[in-house]
Amino acid sequence: MSFPRASTTLWQPQCVSVRLSPLAKLAILEPVLVYAMILAYIWNWRYSHGGAWVGILGLMLLSHVVHRESAYGLGFRMRNMGECWREIGPALAALSLLMLASGILLHTMRPIGIGTALASWAAYVPWGVFQQYVLNGYFLNRLDAVLGRRAASLVAAALFCGVHAPNWFLMLAAFPAGYCSTLIYRRYRNLYFLGLAHATVGFLLFLVVPDSVSHHLRIGPGWFGR
Repeated sequence: MSFPRASTTLWQPQCVSVRLSPLAKLAILEPVLVYAMILAYIWNWRYSHGGAWVGILGLMLLSHVVHRESAYGLGFRMRNMGECWREIGPALAALSLLMLASGILLHTMRPIGIGTALASWAAYVPWGVFQQYVLNGYFLNRLDAVLGRRAASLVAAALFCGVHAPNWFLMLAAFPAGYCSTLIYRRYRNLYFLGLAHATVGFLLFLVVPDSVSHHLRIGPGWFGR
């Protein structure tokens, strides 16, 4: 008596061909080109073509127009600010106190007055908001369009880490901080809170970490003393 032979096709690996549409390819190409221009500016253009950043920012703003993204939709809004402070504020406060305590215990506090410290922090806030816009409002939104949410967050954090090269200390801090900021952005979509948190942590790093470790928070050629 003969039995029918079992088909083995179910046990064979299937090759699935994934083809990106032209729009998807363009969606990947756009942030790659913008990131390449940012690196070029950090390492070269800011010394030879100081105004090049205007063109880079202009391309990013044009991208928002093409994608029909509003400032409010990108996260320039006060909505959820109270919720951010209630849910994330305690962790930010605890981290701030821990950093201050470490600076006091290790005697690494930078010798500046309270007034100067507050003024420096306040001046840092707009820069913190801008960096969070670039990281989340631009890059994370573009990466979300072509990658899974977790992959997009990891890639965005890696890009954020990369712009801080070759400062190994800032790179070590930037990757986890960048990844966490993408998660907070997705939940609350508030760039103002992220900018305030960025400025707070960044200023405290400047305040408590000695220049022998932080290289005065310099990146690019500035890390080498240029």
